[in-house]
Amino acid sequence: MSKIGFIGLGIMGRPMAGHLLDAGHDIYTVLHNSPLPSDLKEKGANVVDNPKAVAEQSEIIITMVPDTPDVEKVLFGEDGVIEGLQKDTLVIDMSSIAPMPTQDFARRIKEAGGDYLDAPVSGGEGGAINAALTIMVGGSEAAFERGKPVLDIMGASITHIGENGSGQTCKVANQIVVALTIEAVSEGLLFASKAGADVAKVRESLLGGLAQSKILDVHGERMINRTFDPGFKVKLHQKDLNLALEGARTLDVSLPGTANAQQLLQACAANGGADWDHAGMVRALEMLANHEVGK
Repeated sequence: MSKIGFIGLGIMGRPMAGHLLDAGHDIYTVLHNSPLPSDLKEKGANVVDNPKAVAEQSEIIITMVPDTPDVEKVLFGEDGVIEGLQKDTLVIDMSSIAPMPTQDFARRIKEAGGDYLDAPVSGGEGGAINAALTIMVGGSEAAFERGKPVLDIMGASITHIGENGSGQTCKVANQIVVALTIEAVSEGLLFASKAGADVAKVRESLLGGLAQSKILDVHGERMINRTFDPGFKVKLHQKDLNLALEGARTLDVSLPGTANAQQLLQACAANGGADWDHAGMVRALEMLANHEVGK
């Protein structure tokens, strides 16, 4: 069993750390504004003062924080991971952040004697709770082989995409597809509902045909039942689509659907929905149509 540092015990990180504890690993973490969750405390998680202290105790360090500046602060800020990094420590960043800074973070960790994987995830809160995440990994083959047994505890599908940064590139592509699919499901259900059809039966029928998708299944049900407590927040998907659009400018690529989805998420945020589940994108379209799905 390994000594694992885990930084970031939010909606996703908390169950992920719990699975590692259940598998017998020792977990070292640092707290920010919240106390240690009771379930992790009962399982024996250890709390230390700062990321430097996490690194001093750990053979593997996992970060699961909201954005690129958060990862940089945890790794390289005052009392950051790099100040306590032990030789050959493997750092696995499972946050969803920008690919280019990821490559720089990897270089700096390697220069300090460690190794680095970028391993963002897809699957939302349910995937984290059920250890069924899809994990997209960038890094060397040797680092991937070392990290995979730990990733296997948290995920059901683990793919080595390529070198550092490629895992984050894959995650950005994932978020483009997810956002546009949420928009498509929203528009389809809104059209059917306003036309007077039984939208629950429409969804059931669509799930049996070419339009079927996990988003139609999970988020379509959320839209109909009006359950927008966050599994993945609007504001975080906004952040990911910003990464996509910034990358598109750099690559000279046009992503018109992504830009439109970003504007719908912005409409949600402007109406108090930054912390809604991203399935709440349907609410922006409902405002335009003056009609609520299922009504």
